[in-house]
Amino acid sequence: MTTPSRETGSAVTRAMCIIEAVSKADRPLSPADLACLLEIPKPSIHRLLNQLQSDRFVQTNLRGMIVPGERMNGVAWGILHHQRFSAVRRAILEQLTEKIGETCGIAIPNGSHMVYYDRVQSDWPLQLNLSIGSHTPAWCTASGKLYLSSLPKQRREKIIDSLPLQRYARNTLIDPVQLEADLITIKQRKIATDNEEFVDGMVGCAVPIKDRQRRLCGCLFIHAPLVRKSLDEIVEHADLLYGAASKLGASIDPPESHTT
Repeated sequence: MTTPSRETGSAVTRAMCIIEAVSKADRPLSPADLACLLEIPKPSIHRLLNQLQSDRFVQTNLRGMIVPGERMNGVAWGILHHQRFSAVRRAILEQLTEKIGETCGIAIPNGSHMVYYDRVQSDWPLQLNLSIGSHTPAWCTASGKLYLSSLPKQRREKIIDSLPLQRYARNTLIDPVQLEADLITIKQRKIATDNEEFVDGMVGCAVPIKDRQRRLCGCLFIHAPLVRKSLDEIVEHADLLYGAASKLGASIDPPESHTT
């Protein structure tokens, strides 16, 4: 990531550069990392971080590293829900749901859980009803396992070691070794499945939504009750999912415009 030098500039500009750097980083950053990256003196970086943390734009994790705070996440959430993006997103999801005939949606990572960011529900009376904003565990949902599989091995193993890995359904993977093996397979296949791992009688799959830097920014999922579709039948829709995921990635991360 290349960030312009901020050796001089107002406190507001420096604070915004810190927010930008934290939001784009692919790993938690230390105050020293930020000072070096942004060319801001260490006393100034600590003073700005204290203010940003007090205002809940950033927070420190258990290792003392800087990560997005509640208000930064709120800003990101608001931008993604802006009408400019939501109309296109809803159209893509509605078209996908109509073609597949099952509920489709988008989940985004939030710590050890996934958040239902958006969804279009099918017309069937029997289905899993989780409202937008619901949190689901990362280790036993298709979207969650897809996200975990995208992380570097060392970071993924640390997260797995800290997960409660409680059983939600008959096939929930509660053995860290089995979960890691499943995540390696998902990383290779670039598609994740939920074979009655979160809710008994429900199956699903998910594919990644990626930005222009090819980073995972969300997961596109479908799920259905087993009495209506088998896991194999769900996975048969993978090509439709990949196509929709590509459109979704383009809609939230459009190419830079050029004036002539």
